[in-house]
Amino acid sequence: MGKHAAHIVWDWNGTLFHDNDAVIGATNAAFAEIGLEPITLEQYRELYCVPIPRFYERLMGRLPTEAEWEVMDEAFHRHYTEWRAACRLADGAEVLLADWQSAGHSQSILSMYGHDDLLPLVRGFGIEPHFIRIDGRTGPSGGSKAEHMVRHVAALAGVEPARTVVIGDAADDATAALRVGARAVLYTGGSHSRGSLEAVGVPVVDSLAEAVAEAERLAAGGSPAA
Repeated sequence: MGKHAAHIVWDWNGTLFHDNDAVIGATNAAFAEIGLEPITLEQYRELYCVPIPRFYERLMGRLPTEAEWEVMDEAFHRHYTEWRAACRLADGAEVLLADWQSAGHSQSILSMYGHDDLLPLVRGFGIEPHFIRIDGRTGPSGGSKAEHMVRHVAALAGVEPARTVVIGDAADDATAALRVGARAVLYTGGSHSRGSLEAVGVPVVDSLAEAVAEAERLAAGGSPAA
């Protein structure tokens, strides 16, 4: 990898890892723990935001108490672990990762999924060699990705923020990219509706292939595609 190669920071959940069914299943299981009604994927995409307690506030009409948050957070992660076994990589992800690496570019993963759970999951799909760094969340769940992005990018030797593009499925991915001086492309296949993503003001795409093409254009100093 040359010093001036383009770099992609990939989000994991809802981007490379197509886990919508697991997220909705675990979310509804967490809601059931405190007597909330289940929601659909469409409702989830319209209302989802971080920090996660604000997402719950949109659904409950108030912030959850600390006790409620602890119950829901534990329940979500417990049920997600069960549901994720049936989930797979997003369509075409393996080929896109291999082609980006073959083109002389670099890539990494930054996820808000717990680091100790993320690593074996990535390895299980056989794609770990495509990445120069893989970071999952350390510390409490439910917060923003921005501070994690600062540490992640600082640890990427030879990677320039100006030639780095974050690809993710949430508005928070764009916020995190902005924090480090990188660009962002948002993908509609995960946690947000197209409308909520378009409101962020960065390129929005419907496939990972489009996301990679847009990332290459942005990293080369181009303007977002019309």
